[in-house]
Amino acid sequence: MRGRGQDYGMNDPEFERSGAMRPRTAPEEAADEPGVGPPALSRAMVLLLAVVCGAAVANIYYAQPLLSVISKALGVSQGSSGLVVTVSQVGYALSLALLVPLGDVLERRRLVTALLGLSALAVLGAAASPSLGLLLVAIAVVGVTSAVAQIVVPMAASLAPDHQRGSAVGTVTSGLLIGIMIARTVAGLLAQIGDWQLVFVFAAVLMAALAIVLRLVLRPVPPSENTTYPQLLRSVLALVRTESLLRRRMALAAVGMGCFTVLWTASSFLLADRPYGFGPAVIGLFGLAGVIGAVASSVAGRLTDRGRGRQVTTGGLILLAVSWPVLAVAGMGGPVGLITLSVGIIALNLAQQSLLISHQSAIYRRAPHARSRVTTALMVSAFAGATVASALTAALYPLVGWLGVSGLGLVIALAGAGIWILELVHPSPAEPLPALSAAVDTGAAHRRPAAAGRVGSCREEVGCA
Repeated sequence: MRGRGQDYGMNDPEFERSGAMRPRTAPEEAADEPGVGPPALSRAMVLLLAVVCGAAVANIYYAQPLLSVISKALGVSQGSSGLVVTVSQVGYALSLALLVPLGDVLERRRLVTALLGLSALAVLGAAASPSLGLLLVAIAVVGVTSAVAQIVVPMAASLAPDHQRGSAVGTVTSGLLIGIMIARTVAGLLAQIGDWQLVFVFAAVLMAALAIVLRLVLRPVPPSENTTYPQLLRSVLALVRTESLLRRRMALAAVGMGCFTVLWTASSFLLADRPYGFGPAVIGLFGLAGVIGAVASSVAGRLTDRGRGRQVTTGGLILLAVSWPVLAVAGMGGPVGLITLSVGIIALNLAQQSLLISHQSAIYRRAPHARSRVTTALMVSAFAGATVASALTAALYPLVGWLGVSGLGLVIALAGAGIWILELVHPSPAEPLPALSAAVDTGAAHRRPAAAGRVGSCREEVGCA
């Protein structure tokens, strides 16, 4: 199997037996031939994929501002209605681990459109639910199908040629973050116009429309691997165990998402209490500042296309740390507090989004045959970081207030800087890993010549990790 320059196989037989690296399909193998590659994605197609990402992930956030309305409509306590958010997050987490890897072994246009159609039915079922129990079942399915967003991101990376990959991934990932930011605002406006069911009806129509459009305009995206589902799941763990680049990027993703969660959890407490005392509608508008940061981060994708991925990561971590002292000033209230809060929100969201784009570009380049599986590892780690950060913030805020929680965010950001210093001092291999030969399928161990070795340093011309 020809790689870019030479073969860099894994030297772990268990990794090979796990099915982590199987022969690629003819289209993907041809893309590695000199002068051959996928055609450039049109701007319209990139934007469509970004909308799909944002709309899909928004489905698990629509219910958050509607909990009090749902509790009254279904005659349950607010604590019980809070289970709607819990089951959607649990469904999403399970699908990240168990569903997203299928993007490497199934035809991805069919997989994505099928999940969008199923999501439309699930959201419509949520709108029609007469009881909390049925609503929870429907929302759990919504959470599972919302992971289509994490299938679309690596799919965009596979569709885009090398010179466009960072930009495409950056735009599509920005769409995902924007979807998270504006979901609460859209839900509040629609519920104000009609009722909570109207929000889910809107989401169902949007999912169905996107499924149809994507099926009509997107070319088939062949799988990159030929393996069984159990081997596929084992190979995710094998990738994590053997790839230091993936492990470090996973840790940094947990740091970035942890800071993101600390900000949005604590800012709700800050803005609802003195000295601000804002209502839910006004608090929701601060999400628009996060959208500005997400849009601005598209520059990070273009920089990674130019081989500046490491600089993007360094700048993102610096900005992540600097944003917390700025945010800390927001606790004083008044116009200065509002200005520093808005600036801090923009800066932190820009940093987090730029870091995520850098992580995805690095691991997609390292494992082009396993983009869905490394996405699974990256996002499960990010989700774990968000969960821990959310619990710490909720527990600490009543004790230490906004200033103390800002200190927590700064400590998390500095931990990320320490991880990145380790990467700078001892760089992880960054060269693309080609799939192994067909000998893997017969159980024969594919071993590298001793001279091949692992690439131990980052070369700017191949794109630094």
